[in-house]
Amino acid sequence: MTTNEYQVTGMTCGHCEMSVREEVEQIAGVEGIQVSAKTGLLSVTTSAEIDDAQILAAVEEAGYSAVRAS
Repeated sequence: MTTNEYQVTGMTCGHCEMSVREEVEQIAGVEGIQVSAKTGLLSVTTSAEIDDAQILAAVEEAGYSAVRAS
């Protein structure tokens, strides 16, 4: 298992968190997601190697932008 963190810009509420979660959880290999509108952090735990571009694209699909934080 690997956990990566991303800084998401534009989230302001629980609905924002849910939108990001719904897009990211569709990626094969994602096992866990922690997302906080308060801190802007998205933490993704995966069982396989996942390209950051996939995570960033999913966040963008939800309507936000993100960069790798760790």
